[in-house]
Amino acid sequence: MSRPVKCRMICQFPQTLEFIPAGNIENIENDRSDSEVIILTVDEYETIRLIDKEGLSQEQCCRRMQVARTTVQKIYDSARKKLADVLVDGRPLRIEGGEYRLCNGQNRSCGIDECYKLKLNQMYQKWKGATIMRIAVTYENGQIFQHFGHTEQFKVYDTEDGKIVSSEVVSTNGQGHGALAEVLNAIQTDVLICGGIGGGAQNALASAGIRLYGGVAGDADAAVEALLAGTLAYNPNVHCSHHEGGHHGENCGGHGEHCGEPL
Repeated sequence: MSRPVKCRMICQFPQTLEFIPAGNIENIENDRSDSEVIILTVDEYETIRLIDKEGLSQEQCCRRMQVARTTVQKIYDSARKKLADVLVDGRPLRIEGGEYRLCNGQNRSCGIDECYKLKLNQMYQKWKGATIMRIAVTYENGQIFQHFGHTEQFKVYDTEDGKIVSSEVVSTNGQGHGALAEVLNAIQTDVLICGGIGGGAQNALASAGIRLYGGVAGDADAAVEALLAGTLAYNPNVHCSHHEGGHHGENCGGHGEHCGEPL
């Protein structure tokens, strides 16, 4: 029996999920060249981000991703080969899939003491044994803010037995786009209610196990009450036409939900 794949810890979900060479745009839009697309997995992306962008050594990268150095080297070599194919052959690139889990700040083994997710996780701990469902809403002046990637606040509701037991407004502290999903993950959000939201952010939420109710407008408190009553009107095919980085599709391309126990 083969050993199960150990999931790779991902600190930041990619904000841009698709890159298309200028000469291939028409073919991609007409779905004639999908077989030519290079698929870079999310864990491969993370090795590129950490080693080539952040300048970490492979040993430092393996500590961040919590896997063996030989595993990191294998992932990194595969990622570099794919990027070479993209650049040399002019092929489109899509980031999706892989064996990973998104860090929510609970694990200190990455060695980043000043991690904002660690601080948020400590501030918004759920007490042991609680049956709380935590609902976050993109928020501005009592209303549901309509563009997820630009929201500056979430209103966060703790609910139990179908009732709101507490709520507070949480600042995003300047985090934007893909990092907003990481904020929600760090504060242990179960559900997000919002207006428009791009595909990249949807993928990040799905990877974190956060249920999405998009395409909702109006009063934030009323929306939460409607959700608890089972009467919330939402759009399961919501998307955002505003720029949130390139995105492809509406479904999660990751496999973090198959990677054993959450952090």
